Amino acid sequence: MDGIDWYDFLTLCYNVHNSFSERKTLKLSYKFLLFDLDHTLLDFDAAEDVALTQLLKEEGVADIQDYKDYYVPMNKALWKDLEQKKISKQELVNTRFSRLFAHFGQEKDGSFLAQRYQFYLAQQGQTFSGAHELLDSLIERDYELYAATNGITAIQTGRLAQSGLAPYFNQVFISEQLQTQKPDALFYEKIGQQITGFSKEKTLMIGDSLTADIQGGNNAGIDTIWYNPHHLENPTQAQPTYEVYSFQDLLDCLDKTVKSGLDSHFLL
Repeated sequence: MDGIDWYDFLTLCYNVHNSFSERKTLKLSYKFLLFDLDHTLLDFDAAEDVALTQLLKEEGVADIQDYKDYYVPMNKALWKDLEQKKISKQELVNTRFSRLFAHFGQEKDGSFLAQRYQFYLAQQGQTFSGAHELLDSLIERDYELYAATNGITAIQTGRLAQSGLAPYFNQVFISEQLQTQKPDALFYEKIGQQITGFSKEKTLMIGDSLTADIQGGNNAGIDTIWYNPHHLENPTQAQPTYEVYSFQDLLDCLDKTVKSGLDSHFLL
């Protein structure tokens, strides 16, 4: 093989080998993904509708839709009050149904109705289309997945079990168990204490709520993805790091954060 500069040839082979190796050692910008549940992966509206129907039928209510129309916005307002520390979790849970029936001129035991509602709601496992496939894809990409939810332990663990999503998560963090809730920075501090190798810089909070998920990430110094499938405006002070409109957007967003030392157009 006369005429070949063996030094140049071996140098070329070495460089090609190194470039190919670099392509196989991609580094994730994030490692720990904290997922909100309701309105992000779990279809709370569908679950709430079924559970309310069952409870109201049990109580002999005739105008079920009228009761729902009053309860749903009232309940959302109470959860906002809880986020802002205007009421306690116990007050929310034990009074929302007595308030509902009082609006229609009936006196009821709010604590008892809360227990019945929790029983029905814990059996609901409705998920949004594509949720399982999303989590499958993220695990294939070597992310560690955790659930981070404001809610009642018995309800959230029951719904996760019914949904089939529970096995995807390394751990499930529920505000009632942590005795603090999003958007408190303490909520995330307690989560970090329970995750091996936790680093804020490697953590991403993903959720639909600006006031809980995104503001919570801001308060804790953690990057966030605002899952905004309805293309809502942001009227709050919360500042998401990223904004996505679908599960595919979410995957694409994470793929773009993957760091590689090699030009993406270099192919062998």
